[in-house]
Amino acid sequence: MKPRILLVNPPIYDFAAFDFWLKPYGMLSVAGKLRGRADFTLFDYLDRLNPFSSRQKSLASDMWGRGRFYFEKIPNLKPLANIPRYFRRFGLPQGMFTDFLVSQKPFDFAFIQTTMTYWYPGIQEVIEDIHRLQPQAKIILGGNYATLCGSHAQTLGADLLIQGTNLEPLWKYLGISPDLSQPALWEAYDKSRTGILKLTDGCPFSCTYCSVPKVYGKFVPRLLENSLAEFELLRRLGVENVAFYDDALLFEPDKVLVPFLESLIKQDSRINLHSPNALNARFVTRELAELMVRAGFKTFYLGFESSSSQWQKRTGSKVFSEELAEAAEILIAAGTSPENITAYQILGHPHIDIQELEESMRFVHSLGIRGMLADFSPIPGTPDGDFCKKWVNMDEPLMHNKTAFTIIRVGFDESNRLKDLQRQLNRSLIA
Repeated sequence: MKPRILLVNPPIYDFAAFDFWLKPYGMLSVAGKLRGRADFTLFDYLDRLNPFSSRQKSLASDMWGRGRFYFEKIPNLKPLANIPRYFRRFGLPQGMFTDFLVSQKPFDFAFIQTTMTYWYPGIQEVIEDIHRLQPQAKIILGGNYATLCGSHAQTLGADLLIQGTNLEPLWKYLGISPDLSQPALWEAYDKSRTGILKLTDGCPFSCTYCSVPKVYGKFVPRLLENSLAEFELLRRLGVENVAFYDDALLFEPDKVLVPFLESLIKQDSRINLHSPNALNARFVTRELAELMVRAGFKTFYLGFESSSSQWQKRTGSKVFSEELAEAAEILIAAGTSPENITAYQILGHPHIDIQELEESMRFVHSLGIRGMLADFSPIPGTPDGDFCKKWVNMDEPLMHNKTAFTIIRVGFDESNRLKDLQRQLNRSLIA
């Protein structure tokens, strides 16, 4: 008899959250490898196509499938009590999940997706509800929080933690042999307009603020045929937008990306493609940009962080100013609208004194593209995260919160001033 497995994408406890093509891709990928060998049921608190969410007019999607989550204001959790922002619980009401648990036959296992370390209160809520209403289910956590904060995660009451990408302990615990060639379990959704894809794993760089080397390891391309099969599954399910979660999508493109895109062009897939995980501007060539645009890429997000050469060298030398300028020029020449090209910059980094952030923002604006300030989250086990111990208690994952740390590091008024300036710069591009 097949085991019954519950898949849960938990609610988010945070000051802000937005559906920027967020899907529990890691959990769905694991479940896909067990396709046909277990019976799965998905409860995604963040599914904006759920009938409850669909009735909320304020949650309507934009042209690329992004939008707001349903939320409820709640008191700031104790470690964040002094942060002058409204705290919220994002996702479907808790009562919907408890009613769901009561209505279901007993589950044998429950997989819970974890991402941001400071989102653990949502995981804790889900575990407590499962313990209370489906006590026989063995709870399994995997993902970034389980990997980066293993000792803390063990206090939440799960039966098994999967840390990193080694899934052998999971297969042994379940007593099931996986089919590693299977795509993610996208059919678990009743309907979905957004899908996620990864053509590669890991990253060849070692940026001092990034968790990827610790969680995913070195850069490894995935098998092309498997990626094409997963894209075809998404197409059959009616997905309109696909976001790539690769951390180094443009690295060594001839191995996977180029043949993948050439196949999409032959198929005339007509699916909108997006790159939210910060493309490396250094690897944007004219040939590659033209190929990406022809294949359906509509939005390009470039990692930049700072125009300060001192800061760039200190944090890993991933990309320099002239490389960003050239990438923007190439993408526009390939047919991308400037408003669909965005350069990320970090706000609240521990070395902000050498970052020259305002100058960097104006430099991005001079290129005719959008800028986006990404609040810095100190990640345990990274050089920059460990340096942040002088400001916050890194043993409490809530203090990894990007909104909180940025306010602690640069101040409430300065954070607001810089974000207002970024909005003004972006508006002036449209005008």
